[in-house]
Amino acid sequence: MAEPIDDQTRTELEAAAFRRLLEHLRERTDVQNIDLMNLAGFCRNCLSNWYQDAAKAQGIEIDKMAARETVYGMPYAEWQAKYQKDASPEQQKAFAESSKAHQH
Repeated sequence: MAEPIDDQTRTELEAAAFRRLLEHLRERTDVQNIDLMNLAGFCRNCLSNWYQDAAKAQGIEIDKMAARETVYGMPYAEWQAKYQKDASPEQQKAFAESSKAHQH
């Protein structure tokens, strides 16, 4: 049986996993946010909102664009210009259907 993990170590492991998720999403610029939303019910913008919410819960004010830059690894407008593609009609239809089931 595995040894119990103390709270500090758990926090460090969770932080490391979150950083790895961000790294992975930064590498996978081919994966569009709408695809993430359609398949998983969250996207990079959701992660940045959650990051902003976590900061606020700690009494730290981070604006939306700063939170997005943390997640995207660059200013959001730069990421959009470099990597964001127009959503296809199929993606838009799937988003309309999936967004009914997911509350942000």
